[in-house]
Amino acid sequence: MSRPGWTRGPYLRHIVSDLPKIGVTFMRSVRFALAISLLSTAACVEHRVGNGTQLPEGDPLANAKTTAQAPDAEPAADLVQDDGDMVGIVYPKTRKGDVVETIHGVTIADPYRWLENDVREDPEVAQWVEAQNDVSGAFLDALPGTQWFKERMTALYDYERIGVPTSREGTYFYSKNDGLQPQSVLYVRRGLDGDERVLIDPNTWSDDGATALAEYVPNEDGTKLLYAIQDGGSDWRTLKVLDVATGDVLDDTIEWVKFSSLDWAKDGSGFYYSRFPASEEGGKFIGLNTNQAVYFHRLGTSQDDDQLVFSRSDNPELNNTATVSDDGRYLITSSSTGTDGWETAIIDLDTNMMKTVVIEPGVDYETSYVGNDDTTFFFQTNRDAQRGGVFKVDIDDPDLTRTWVIPEEEAVLIDADHVGGNLVAEYLVDVKSEARIFGMDGTMVRTVDLPGIGSAGGFGGSPDNSETFYSFSSFGRPSTIYRYDIDRGTSEVWAAPDVAFDPDDYTTEQVFYTSKDGTRIPMFITKRADVTGPAPTLLYGYGGFNISVRPGFSPTRIAWMDAGGAYAVANIRGGGEYGKAWHDGGRRFNKQNVFDDFAAAGEWLKANGVTTPDGLAIEGRSNGGLLVGASVNQRPDLFDAGHAAVGVMDMVRFDQFTAGRYWVDDYNYPAKERDFKYNLTFSPYHNVKSQIDYPAVLVTTADTDDRVVPGHSFKYVAMLQEKAGPEDEPLLIRIETRAGHGSGKPTDKIIEEAADVAAFLAHFTGLETPQGE
Repeated sequence: MSRPGWTRGPYLRHIVSDLPKIGVTFMRSVRFALAISLLSTAACVEHRVGNGTQLPEGDPLANAKTTAQAPDAEPAADLVQDDGDMVGIVYPKTRKGDVVETIHGVTIADPYRWLENDVREDPEVAQWVEAQNDVSGAFLDALPGTQWFKERMTALYDYERIGVPTSREGTYFYSKNDGLQPQSVLYVRRGLDGDERVLIDPNTWSDDGATALAEYVPNEDGTKLLYAIQDGGSDWRTLKVLDVATGDVLDDTIEWVKFSSLDWAKDGSGFYYSRFPASEEGGKFIGLNTNQAVYFHRLGTSQDDDQLVFSRSDNPELNNTATVSDDGRYLITSSSTGTDGWETAIIDLDTNMMKTVVIEPGVDYETSYVGNDDTTFFFQTNRDAQRGGVFKVDIDDPDLTRTWVIPEEEAVLIDADHVGGNLVAEYLVDVKSEARIFGMDGTMVRTVDLPGIGSAGGFGGSPDNSETFYSFSSFGRPSTIYRYDIDRGTSEVWAAPDVAFDPDDYTTEQVFYTSKDGTRIPMFITKRADVTGPAPTLLYGYGGFNISVRPGFSPTRIAWMDAGGAYAVANIRGGGEYGKAWHDGGRRFNKQNVFDDFAAAGEWLKANGVTTPDGLAIEGRSNGGLLVGASVNQRPDLFDAGHAAVGVMDMVRFDQFTAGRYWVDDYNYPAKERDFKYNLTFSPYHNVKSQIDYPAVLVTTADTDDRVVPGHSFKYVAMLQEKAGPEDEPLLIRIETRAGHGSGKPTDKIIEEAADVAAFLAHFTGLETPQGE
């Protein structure tokens, strides 16, 4: 049996998904570059979807020797009886290897180490993937709600979605998706009310919709556009340049780009970017990424001639990115070993020796460029300001004396921009957005009048222009784009969606509950206004990397609620909802707090009658996949179903692959004894146990996820299935083809996967679709 978007064979061919594609230009600081190297949330936000390449016919694995044979496929109808009971699942046989290691005095078996191998290169892994997809595909197709969820989600996605525009001297660039296009299209118009035209349509790039337009940034006068191509959801990017007036693509091509900020020289002669050395054969998608360096590419030249601008040969593990200052004279560099802090320096491009001034030495704090006026620079930081603040410094001052412009306060500062001769500061107040305008001297000008309780984002622009744009959304309302005039203090709707539902049909409340150690945790609960009493509930969490899970729109959540379910988001520790202390409370040796916070959320939902006694499902992506895996292991009695997406499941080997080494700020250093032993206490792969009744678990991943490599999910599911007992519910994995960690996934694949997941969770929580199917 074959399902749309799933491939059953050609994994030996070249097959290549937080953050969901943002569809706007890069931020003017390292914050974005670091964010994409994190484990993306990819949930509770509105999907801005993006493109693909048709796989060749035929199965090169037909004669491959393997011990992971798929059983004869059960007829789909035989897997789920009329009364809803699961019958007849036979898991594929998975070969157990003999890998046993002694690490820091601990003997540890890793029988499924071979599943770490690249699915494109290893026939045995490819055959295992095919066998697992055959089993899970048959089961998911047989679920009564799958078709309803697919049809409802398709209808909910079918509305025009427009991204926050970027302007350059009266030329506006923005993404738009008509509704069900695989990827969003990039448009351009001259003037606010000018005629729009298609600038880049990535839907023409491939047959399967899995090749996406990723990041893009126009030059200073809007005549050229630098853009990145993402294929199959991989984090690797190919950079190209386009002439905006003619639409012609120039010959300039840049490869081996990943986790890079992009910025033009002010004179338009070229651009700055970061890249890694070319990978060795077979290591592109699982090998470690080291020796990243910043280069300058001059238009019309070969990449081989690009100028090395900044590197740290003394430390090949540093991630190095750069952005150009407001006046174009300086380059602000950021160097990090992880995700929790970075060294910040300024290079004077006008001097022959390219003089460097170090603003923030070491990698202990997050210090990001906001703007500058000649030699006076403004930076956002959490040094001496755990909830964030903005300071200024004169780089001609030998002492580099810092002066607070926006001091720390109770609200959490999440971003700051230099627009129209002012500072626009974005805050979180109990996880809800607030935006404030300050003068460059820190004088409070006004608070932006946002449309309600929800999430705002954007507020970029030019220091010389008072125009800025922002988006606003909430759980029940998709993004509306507003144009804001900083001088006048007025907002006007620039683009509003026309959706096939009434946002007023849904209600959201915020509650606070107490975790195991007495910490007060916020949680949002959303459902249809006509749903009263307990309802099957989907609980989402993330809990890591200083990432705040804010109110945001998703058609897949609306479909769950339209079926009568409730949706809850627990803002557990490890995120950035209350600043650095909140993050610190859920990382490294405090990671267990994250799982305790999540369990306490589930207990509150059951004790307070939000969910039914047997109707609590949990879901998390990436770092949230780790959350689900650990939570299912620790509290199988509490949760009734779980979905772990692209999760980090082996906590003693995560740093051995691709970007995993960046995550040590949150996950500890496995090479250190104390860290290793602590991680073993919650690592999902190592804590699967027999003789306990596991709830139904669906794991999802993708063959081209080169951020959290799919081997994490493969090994975890193999261990679950090995330990499964007769009372356990299904323990399945769904593996997508030509998709990555989340970004760049085409709309049809998003809907197909989300419908499968929703039907699975609904089935095991008692949620019936409206037509009772």
